[in-house]
Amino acid sequence: MNAVTLRVTADRTKCCGAGMCALNAPDVFDQDPDEGLVVLLDPKPPHELHRAVHDAVGLCPSSAISVEEG
Repeated sequence: MNAVTLRVTADRTKCCGAGMCALNAPDVFDQDPDEGLVVLLDPKPPHELHRAVHDAVGLCPSSAISVEEG
């Protein structure tokens, strides 16, 4: 069992609404239906979603998502 935990944050002021986060990790991110901005669904996702979260961070064109590992 992997003891690494992630703490995910999303800065809506930086978000440009590209939606890459929601496409890559839909259990962790969504988009606001009115503005299209990121909505963080799970700030401490389970281990099986860590790869998708890291992919979303790398694909975010506005660097609105950050991850802290612990």
